[in-house]
Amino acid sequence: MRISAIALAVALGAAAPVAAVAQEGTVSGAAGGAVTGAVVGGPVGAVVGGVAGAAIGTAVAPPREVREYVVRDTRPSVRYRGEVEVGSTLPADVEVYQVPDSDYSYTVVNDRRYIVSSKRKVVEVVE
Repeated sequence: MRISAIALAVALGAAAPVAAVAQEGTVSGAAGGAVTGAVVGGPVGAVVGGVAGAAIGTAVAPPREVREYVVRDTRPSVRYRGEVEVGSTLPADVEVYQVPDSDYSYTVVNDRRYIVSSKRKVVEVVE
């Protein structure tokens, strides 16, 4: 158990310099991957999981300009009873708005902003 904790700390420490210059998706992907890897594969799993998680987090993280547009643009919020979380697909009746010069859209549901992929999949919650 102690070795797993040390490996996790090392993996997260290695991700820290990346955090200064990386997008949020990379950092959260690395941390999540490291934790999952440590649980499944011990110390080696933590390192492998951290690297894989960072790569996946980078691949799905929208550019900074998309987030800035979503925060700046004003659209009405719609009420929705279901759960809206990263990875879920929005139903057709939830309106999404295209982000100019981007493959992303966004929506405002229950007073929260969500960045959405071209397949209506939620990729990020904008806080």
